[in-house]
Amino acid sequence: MSSSHASLDAASNDRKARLAKLAALKRKQPEPEEPTAAGEDSEIADNSASDVTTKFLSGRNYDAETRGPKLGFEQAPHEGKVTVEAQAAEIAEAVKEQAQKDEDGDQPIDLFKLQPKKPNWDLRRDLDEKLKILNVRTENAIARLVRQRIETAQRAAKERGAPSNGEGGEEVGIEGDALVEGIHMREQEVNDDEDTI
Repeated sequence: MSSSHASLDAASNDRKARLAKLAALKRKQPEPEEPTAAGEDSEIADNSASDVTTKFLSGRNYDAETRGPKLGFEQAPHEGKVTVEAQAAEIAEAVKEQAQKDEDGDQPIDLFKLQPKKPNWDLRRDLDEKLKILNVRTENAIARLVRQRIETAQRAAKERGAPSNGEGGEEVGIEGDALVEGIHMREQEVNDDEDTI
């Protein structure tokens, strides 16, 4: 067992030494050489510097030319396109400008514009379309009932033997005051129904 520990310790120490050498090589920067009169010497120095950089500095996320991280693309993906963030910024700016205009005007808030007159206005709006057909049927039914009532009153008047002298109200059996009162009551019922809806 002790031999296996000794061999593992030796392997570990060798590995640590190799990693220390690699770290020292990576940390070491090539020393800049003094430029000479010949342009070829400077080109050779530049090539050797780039060779050293590419040789010792490697990695998926490191760009040796820019000496920075690789971004993975040449241009930003959102460059030249309209993004949601840009649209949101424009809307926020427009809202700020509108708020500035409202503050500058010093106009009081109109409470009638903030909330409807009645809390069920949207229900009534939707219901009105459906009630049009029902209202027509209701009016027809009322007219039919009035006709039936008049016909029964006329039959009853003929059976009593009342003379026909041309006055419609007396002939029908409905007095004028009662007819007007019935009409007013019906109008009140319609208004009450509209108010409760």
